[in-house]
This record gives sequence, structure tokens and C-alpha cells, in this order.
Amino acid sequence: MSLLTTLLGDPPPAWAFEISESGIAFGRTEAPEQLSFRPLPEGAISVSPLRDNVQQPEVLAREVAALAPPPNGHRLRAALILPDYCARTAVLDFDSFPSDKDEQRALVRFRMKKTVPFELESAVVSYFQQPAGSGAKIDVVVALIPVEIVARYEAPFRSAGFQPGEVVTSSLAALHMVEPNGITMIAKLGGATLSVMVLRGPVLKLARCVELTDATSEEILSVLHPTVAYVEDELRARPERLLLCGFGRTTDEEAPFLQAELGVPVEALRSRFGTPVWTNAGLLGYMESLA
Repeated sequence: MSLLTTLLGDPPPAWAFEISESGIAFGRTEAPEQLSFRPLPEGAISVSPLRDNVQQPEVLAREVAALAPPPNGHRLRAALILPDYCARTAVLDFDSFPSDKDEQRALVRFRMKKTVPFELESAVVSYFQQPAGSGAKIDVVVALIPVEIVARYEAPFRSAGFQPGEVVTSSLAALHMVEPNGITMIAKLGGATLSVMVLRGPVLKLARCVELTDATSEEILSVLHPTVAYVEDELRARPERLLLCGFGRTTDEEAPFLQAELGVPVEALRSRFGTPVWTNAGLLGYMESLA
């Protein structure tokens, strides 16, 4: 399985699904403008990196089965997009990165060992080496998720006749909606978590997901202020824009407030296939990657 979606010339999966605590956003990849959403009962999914997220497996299995087309004897390839907070995503920088795959995995595990709240031995570890400029450090995107968590998410789809061969977190998939110009911050609010990412051109420089207490403007600002400071210190520049996703009807209120407090132009994240919200941003981004 892969937590980082890479398109290697193979035909895309027929279906794509994004799971959140609110429900399942889904659609056929050949019709990205016709996405749908099926709500889940409260408590069916409870996102965490430390325990099983699927609290009501029979409910999730029933809802996924209702989405499956009539069986034809073949499994349908599908992409599965998971909530950010069930995984740990980071960007590691290296002066040099070995070419041997085993050495790469060992180095990534060593760097991540003390930064995750679960045992690495029982986790899926996926990573992607980003292109580096001449003389620049090598930035490697790493995503980790406990095996049991991803297996529980996949199980109802397998039972319904799908083959979830591509697995990715919502924010990483949503990056496909970002035009890679200059230094861009992205803030994606999803339930009780805030995912923050920084891009310099097409290169991801920072990725973090923070659990919030009240999701107030002040609490969100307390996460974004250090991010701006990171950009100024590490990238020797100021962010050129901040893209918001998942703020819903409060976007029009939050944008002027955050712009005034941070001194960074703020706008909403957009997709050609619809308005990204916290329950489908990864799905829309995934569809953008195929367009």
C-alpha cells in the first residue's frame, strides 16, 4: 500500500473515496464533476493516531456496501483518502539521501522514531524524495500510520468488492489543488484538527496536523503565527499567500482577521470540480491529480 499517491502511468482507479467523521465523499474518477456524499452516524468514525478509528465497523461496512455497484466478478480498483489526524506526516531534510531503498527506509525510520506517538514497528511507513535544486538539502515527505488503523479503514471496502490500492491522507491529496507559485501556506480545518502545510513552489517544506480544543480564531492563529515565523527563519522570505479550506461559512469572517493578524494575503482554496470543504478536499485534490 502507498500513503503517498504517485501516478506512474498506470490507469487510475475507477473509484475514489474520502472518509471523515461526518461521512464518505465518493465518485468515479472518470466523472470528477459528479461527486457525492453519504453521511455517517455520529460516532461511527473517531479519528486518532493511537487507537482504532472505526468505532462502528458494522455501520461503516453497511454504508460502503450501499455505494458498491453490482458485482461483476472483478474487484474494482479504488483510491482511499483518510483523515489527516489518523497518520503522522512530516518533511525531513537531508544533506544526502542514500540510493539504496533499505538504507532509505532505515534512515527515515530513525529520524521519525522519537516524533510519533505509536510504535514504528507496527506502522506503515511511506516516503517520497522531492526534487532538490543544485546544492540544496533533500526534502523527503514521510507519512506513517499504524497498520491496524489503515487495515480497519480498508476492510469494508475490500468486503464490498473494492481493491484500495492507493491510500493517501486528505491534506496530501488536497495539495493538487494548489498552483505551485512562490511560498504558499495552506490551513485545512477538519473537525477538531488543523492541518498546516507550506509549499515553496512545488516542494512541500512543512506539514503538521494539530488537535484543537475549541477551534477559535485565536487558537487557529496560535498555530499559524509560528508557521509564518518558520517560513521567515528557514526560507528567508514571507509567505505570499494563505489558502483556507474547511472553514465553511466562516471563511469570509476568518480571512480578513487572519490577513490582518498575519500580514499575509488570504484566500479560499478552490477546485475546478467544486468547492472544497473539510469532508471532500482530499477527494477533489485527488481528482485534480488525474485531470
